[in-house]
Amino acid sequence: MCTPAAGRGRVRLNVGGRVFETTTATLASAGRDTMLGAMLDASWNASHDDAACGGGGSAAAEYFIDRDPACFAVLLDLLRTGGLHVPRGVPEATLYREALYYGLLDRVRAARLGDFDGDRLRLAASVPGCAPGDGTAVRAAPDGGCCVAHGGAVRVYNWMLEERRPVYYPGHAPVNDAAYLDAATLLVAARERPGRLGDDGGVAAFSALTGGLRHRFRVAHDRQPRSFTAGALTFDDGGCSFFASCKGRFNEYGIGVWDANTGEQADFFYEPPGCALGDADRLQWLDGTGTLMVATMFPRTDSSFISLLDFRDKSVVWSWSDVGTPASLEDKHAVHAVVMEDGRSVCVINQYDDLGFLDLRSSAGGVRWRSRSKLATSGKTKALVSEEVCYPKLATYGGQLFASTGDTVSVFSGPDHVLTSTLRGGQGGAICDFSIGGDRLFALHSEENVFDVWETPPPAII
Repeated sequence: MCTPAAGRGRVRLNVGGRVFETTTATLASAGRDTMLGAMLDASWNASHDDAACGGGGSAAAEYFIDRDPACFAVLLDLLRTGGLHVPRGVPEATLYREALYYGLLDRVRAARLGDFDGDRLRLAASVPGCAPGDGTAVRAAPDGGCCVAHGGAVRVYNWMLEERRPVYYPGHAPVNDAAYLDAATLLVAARERPGRLGDDGGVAAFSALTGGLRHRFRVAHDRQPRSFTAGALTFDDGGCSFFASCKGRFNEYGIGVWDANTGEQADFFYEPPGCALGDADRLQWLDGTGTLMVATMFPRTDSSFISLLDFRDKSVVWSWSDVGTPASLEDKHAVHAVVMEDGRSVCVINQYDDLGFLDLRSSAGGVRWRSRSKLATSGKTKALVSEEVCYPKLATYGGQLFASTGDTVSVFSGPDHVLTSTLRGGQGGAICDFSIGGDRLFALHSEENVFDVWETPPPAII
C-alpha cells in the first residue's frame, strides 16, 4: 500500500490525461473533508497498491482522476496561491461543477468574493426573471444565493445564480414575504384569499433545494386554530424564533411568534388601540434591547406607524406615527424604515427620497429630516419616483446605510451618513426591492423581473 506522509513528499495526479505534480502539503491545505485532502488519509488509500507508486517509497505517488484537467489546473492554483484566476476558455459553470466534485466550492466562493463593502461593489450579473407580473420581494440567502417572490411562486437561485425548483405556496396563495431560516430552508408568508375554505394563507417552511413543503405553521386564538394572512417576516438574532405580522378573519390582528425548531406557536402580541401591527410590512429584531420593531407604512395604510414591542411583558415601549402631521408636511409620508445598527435611532425615507431620523431614546421628538442626505437622483429616476412606480427601501449592513430610489441604490457612510457611492445597474426600470446577505446585494427591478447582483471584488494580491 502507498500512503504518502501528510505534509511531506510529492504527489502526481493524472487528471483526464494531463499530469500534475504537487506536494502533499498543498493537497492537505484543501482540508480533510475534501476529496483531495482525503487522499492523504490512510483509510482512504487502504486499497492503493505499492505497484501504483512505482514499487519504491521515494517515488511520487500517482493517482488517476477522470475529470476536467483545465478546471483542475485552476483549483490547484487556488490551493497553491489562495487566488482564483480563471482563464477565458474555462466556463464558470463548469468550474463550479468541478469544485463541487472536489469539495472546494466554498473555497472558490471565498476567493471569488471579497468582504462586503458598499463602496466597492461591482455589478456581477443581471438575471432575467421567468415569472409573469411584477416581483414582490427579493431576499438574499446566507450562502450567496437568493429568492424572488412573484405572485404565488418564489423563484430560488443558488449562489452560482442557477435556478432551482420554484416554491409554490399551497393553493398558489399570493406571497407577501419570504425569509431564509438557513441556506436550505425558506419561510414563505402568504395572503389568505376571500371565499376560500380552510387554510389558504399563513406561513410555511419549504426546502430551498427541492421546493418541497416541510411544515405549515399554525395560529391558535383561545386554543382554536384559525386561518390568517401573514405579512412581513423576521427572526431573532439566534434564529431560534421567527415573527410574522398576522391578520385573522375575525379581527385577530397582531404579531405571531413561532419556535423555529419545533414549529409550534410560541406567542401572539395582539394589536392594541393606536398601533397598526397586523398590516405591518416591516419587522426588525433588536438584539441589544430584546425588542421588535414593527413598521406599517404608507401607502399600505393612510398614515405610517412604527412601534417597538417587548414580548416579555407584552408592552409597547416606544411608538411614532405621522398622524396629525402639520399641514405643510402632510403630503410627505414615511414609506420605509430601518433601525440603525447602533440601536439608538430609526431611519425613515419618504416618497420624495428625503432621509429622516427618529430618536429611540425619546418618544417626544419627531422626524429630523436631513436635506443634505437627500439622495441625488438622475432625471430618469426622478421621473420614476414621481410616477410612484416603486417606493424607496432602506437597509443597513456593515455600518453603512443603503437606500433605493428609482433605478439606483445609494450608499451612506460614517456617523453623519454621507453619500459615498451610487449603484446603478440593469435596464429593468425602477428598483422595487433589494436585499443584502451572503456578501452580495440583490436589487429587484419592477420591469421585466430583472434582478441585479452586486459583489465586492477580492483585494488585489499585490
